Amino acid sequence: MSATCHDSPAVPAATVLRQVAMVGCPNAGKSSVFNHLTGLHVRTANYPGVTVTRAVGTITGSVDGTPVSVHVTDLPGTYGLDPVSPDEQVVADHLAGRIAGLPRPDALLLVVDATTLRRSLQLVARTLATGRPCAVAVTMMDELRAGGGRLDLALLSTAVGVPVHEVQGSRGRGIPALRQEVLGWGSWPAAVVPPPVEDPTELDAWISSVVHRARYTPAGAPARTRAIDRVLLHPVGGVAAFLVVMFAFFQAIFALAAPAMGLIEQVFAALSSRAIEHIGPPLLADFVGTALIGGVGGVLVFLPQIALLFLLLSLLEGVGYLARAAMLMDRVMEVSGLDGRAFVAMLSSVACAVPGIMATRTLPSSRDRLATMLSAPLMTCSARLPVYLLLVGMLVPADATWGPVGLRGLAMLALYLAGGISALVVASVLKSTVLRAGGLPFYLELPPYRVPSVRAVAHAVGAAVGAFLRKMATIILGATVVLWALMTFPTHSTETASMAPADASAYQLDHSYAAAVGRAVEPATAPLGFDWRIDVGLIGAMAAREVFVSTMGQIAASSDTEHPAEALGAMTWDSGPRAGTPIFTAPTIVALLTFFVYAMQCFATLAVLRRESNSWRWPALAFTYMTALAWVMAWVARAVTIGLTG
Repeated sequence: MSATCHDSPAVPAATVLRQVAMVGCPNAGKSSVFNHLTGLHVRTANYPGVTVTRAVGTITGSVDGTPVSVHVTDLPGTYGLDPVSPDEQVVADHLAGRIAGLPRPDALLLVVDATTLRRSLQLVARTLATGRPCAVAVTMMDELRAGGGRLDLALLSTAVGVPVHEVQGSRGRGIPALRQEVLGWGSWPAAVVPPPVEDPTELDAWISSVVHRARYTPAGAPARTRAIDRVLLHPVGGVAAFLVVMFAFFQAIFALAAPAMGLIEQVFAALSSRAIEHIGPPLLADFVGTALIGGVGGVLVFLPQIALLFLLLSLLEGVGYLARAAMLMDRVMEVSGLDGRAFVAMLSSVACAVPGIMATRTLPSSRDRLATMLSAPLMTCSARLPVYLLLVGMLVPADATWGPVGLRGLAMLALYLAGGISALVVASVLKSTVLRAGGLPFYLELPPYRVPSVRAVAHAVGAAVGAFLRKMATIILGATVVLWALMTFPTHSTETASMAPADASAYQLDHSYAAAVGRAVEPATAPLGFDWRIDVGLIGAMAAREVFVSTMGQIAASSDTEHPAEALGAMTWDSGPRAGTPIFTAPTIVALLTFFVYAMQCFATLAVLRRESNSWRWPALAFTYMTALAWVMAWVARAVTIGLTG
């Protein structure tokens, strides 16, 4: 017997092919069990007509000598089958067979958290009441025992009338037996007497009976957990602890990644110089050295920070801190008219606004969903990180400190705080005007403190790095090539034939298509201190914010391939009253950083806003208000900086 996972599995003619759906509450360990059952490389797709994602894997093997293949679908987490959010709606529709093009599951595998058995039994009861064959996988038994709790799984199986298996999803324990159980789903019973789900009083009596018959004793919170939570969930101490965690977070991103960044930068600078030196045709040499190596390498140099960002986020989530941060932030977000559920979606936007917006499906209120979707893009995503690192590196010297604290890390923390605070302000404005509505009770289960699974952390970091590299190989590379062409054509070989190489490159850039586009935009951005070269970078950043870095890298490489940062710092205005003065002054860099905090420069975010809201009205509003806000705030930031620096 073996387990495999394919996009289109090749099933022998004699094989029996059936559908099993996995159902469970959020944070019950369902996805970990699914991954071990089917393999980590699974096929994901959206449900027809909505952007809620489902994961599908295939288990193959044999039962009594008969080949069997079972499609297993990992449904979104749900607390019940009476939906209050889009995620829960698709679960109810999938189980009822109401989704066109998708078969109704033949059987259901319920994943139950042993530490929250009483609450989980409400979902078990409603699932058993569907009349479908069922089995139960119980997770977190190790944590139940560690906390002094008790549960007799054999008696639980007798009480609910279906097979029950113990599994440890994080380490794969109990998975082989569960896999064989799934292959033999045909022997699973349906509930002989369905639980009384229509009457809440009778349902509570049924749950109490099951708990009693299974000799269940809940685990008590360890004294250490209670002591830590008294600090981390305190209205004052918790906020202070959150700020300390975030402070250490950004200090680590700069300090730990610096050696790897320097090495990558040196390698790509050497490769760019050698390509330009050894490739014969000048145009091809410039394309390889400037566009491919210089442009892409200028973004790839920030890969260590991105890997560290996701590593630290994954560790904070795995240890159980992020759920507590969401509970803590519920009090803060109450000011904006939202609750801790919205904070989870906004926190997801720190990685990328796209999954952050998609995470709003868990919000039961449609108005809260829209308010969160429209404000989440202000959270500083990983796409902004290369831009911030480039500009902060130009603004703040590497050795600048405030006592023992590096000022570059503080500057990064300030940028992230600016995005988060602005998101709350925008949400508050929306909730008090066009999206005014009453709130719903906020419920969030706090997981116990755990040592994060190395496998889960490695998978999360690997997925993030892989996504960044795929983006590098597609969107960023494509945009970089287009911008190289705009900065290279039309050629002026006659005019530059007698010039020195550096002068020829500068002349070519000044008379390119990109220069014409940038100069057309320059009157609108000149009050912010941006010249046409910065404008070209901003236009390219519409495809992906990281393209700004690759564009600046190409512009810098036209004059100095060895020291692009110094080349940018040496750039001067080429016309107008500012001619001959530096472009990247402190006020301009501050304005540029501020612009990136607020501007909507991501087509993917606009596209997912359109899909999630089912209208172009809200993406248009987001693009308009964020662009206007970016210009105004950048102008204010520049003016304040000029006032402070003289």
